[in-house]
Amino acid sequence: MNASLERVRDALAELIKAALLSDDGLSDACRAAGRARLAALAGDPPEPESLRMDGAWTLAVQAAESPELAPLEGRVNLTLPRACPFTLDELLAPGLDVDQAVARIRKGASTG
Repeated sequence: MNASLERVRDALAELIKAALLSDDGLSDACRAAGRARLAALAGDPPEPESLRMDGAWTLAVQAAESPELAPLEGRVNLTLPRACPFTLDELLAPGLDVDQAVARIRKGASTG
């Protein structure tokens, strides 16, 4: 796995966890981690041709579905979309609202 893919995967995984976690404190911590990872990405953006967003998304979903988090994930059913709901440009945009990004993930998932 290349470094660009890992960095995008890690940022997406934090957003996914924030969307899935029922505990507001834990969700907020994931949002903060997501903001930090997105800021790092924007500061040193990956080359678009170096990654596939759908691949990064799939890996991020797998990371967010870790068994230790499963009991805490109560907001939505884990039927997340197969395709990444964001483009790389959207993730790197200076005005990206992490709360809206988390809401987009929730809306894209089946509600429980």
